[in-house]
Amino acid sequence: MPELPEVEALAGFLGERLTGRVVERVYPVSVQVLKTYDPPLTSLEGRTLTGARRLGKFLDIAADDGTHLVVHLARTGWLRWSDRLPDAPPRPGKGPLALRLRLAQPSGSGFDLTEAGTHKRLAVYCVRDPADVPGIARLGPDPLDAAFTVDVFAGLLAGERRQIKGVLRDQSVIAGVGNAYSDEVLHAARMSPFKIAATLDEAAVGALYEALRGTLRDAVERSRGLVAGELKAEKKSGLRVHGRTGEPCPVCGDTVREVSYRDSSLQYCPTCQTDGRPLADRRLSRLLK
Repeated sequence: MPELPEVEALAGFLGERLTGRVVERVYPVSVQVLKTYDPPLTSLEGRTLTGARRLGKFLDIAADDGTHLVVHLARTGWLRWSDRLPDAPPRPGKGPLALRLRLAQPSGSGFDLTEAGTHKRLAVYCVRDPADVPGIARLGPDPLDAAFTVDVFAGLLAGERRQIKGVLRDQSVIAGVGNAYSDEVLHAARMSPFKIAATLDEAAVGALYEALRGTLRDAVERSRGLVAGELKAEKKSGLRVHGRTGEPCPVCGDTVREVSYRDSSLQYCPTCQTDGRPLADRRLSRLLK
């Protein structure tokens, strides 16, 4: 799933290519991805695009009349840029193509939104205000915003009786962090993913805050300037524990382990994060005694 660093890079990539360009056509190839109907997608046609930005894990593309095309790529969605899209309109079908946006100039350029797999969660909204998108309206603070201080972070964690892994992934608490970067942040902070958030003392909160900001900033810098097609590979190459079950931890050399759930998994290093003790691999895992 694209998270804060990849969506930030996508926004920068699209901003350079879309700003000042006129939309020729928008093709909703898969109607189920479209979550709004007023204004219609056709209202974007003929409009000049004014920029692209990231809101949490949402991508917001703005037009000169105040209309916004908002995209959430979900787990398996992606954006594919082309300097020359096919001339023939796309046909609805069972393939991965969900939506195509074609620019008037350079003629034929634009992008496709695609989604692999059988569970279709890619979501597209055409709205007058991004806050009209329910997921955006619920977003917590952005962890890279200057206003996101360690005191703000401490306030968010206070009273949270949930495991810290789940708190970091909750978009209503902190915007933009998903499964992969929560693993990376916790590894950098040398913290168990099952630590209860409200039990963290001042030193632990400070260490987690620095790990959160540092991990995301580093990932954003690695992704900056890359074309859309290179972002997935860059994300994978920069991860130290997530998706690396069975490999040696790059910090201590211990074997990276995994806890699997029904539809996701987390990875961690026992030596770095749990005092050498493995976590039980079940949904309500606790440290093995």
